[in-house]
Amino acid sequence: MYQIKNQIYQDMTKNQKSALCNFLRALVKKSPQLSVNEVFNKFLEDEQYYFDINNPHFEFLENYLDKESFACDTILFLKECRKYYDYKKKQEPIIQAQKEFEKKKRAFLREVKMSKDAPTKKQLYYYDRLCKKYNLEKKELSSKLEARDEIDRILNEHDLRHCEE
Repeated sequence: MYQIKNQIYQDMTKNQKSALCNFLRALVKKSPQLSVNEVFNKFLEDEQYYFDINNPHFEFLENYLDKESFACDTILFLKECRKYYDYKKKQEPIIQAQKEFEKKKRAFLREVKMSKDAPTKKQLYYYDRLCKKYNLEKKELSSKLEARDEIDRILNEHDLRHCEE
């Protein structure tokens, strides 16, 4: 897309070209159901309407709208935008799978780190209180992970009993 962008609209300034390309790209993105020619025709109609009411988006386009080279350049750019967004849409499942994998990896690494750290005072206090409340025998907790799992086990066990009653 960037190579095409350098080849088109040679007689426009850098700012004009950038503004127009950004607008066209947004137009393609927000109307994926339309073909490239339909997007182009919609763009021309809209711009012509805004020129007719004397409130154009791009004043500099007044000299370009009727030129054949402008139409060719615009359609070429719209086709590239369409290819880009279609490719991005096809890549979505792969990207989601990567994100899910990274999430699982971070959770695993967090648990590995927790298994090496000593339990916190809050965890020990909470575990002690739960053991007293439910008349359980205390175990020696060696890590944050073990403390978390033991607390979860006690809570789940007693929540199930409470639900059954």
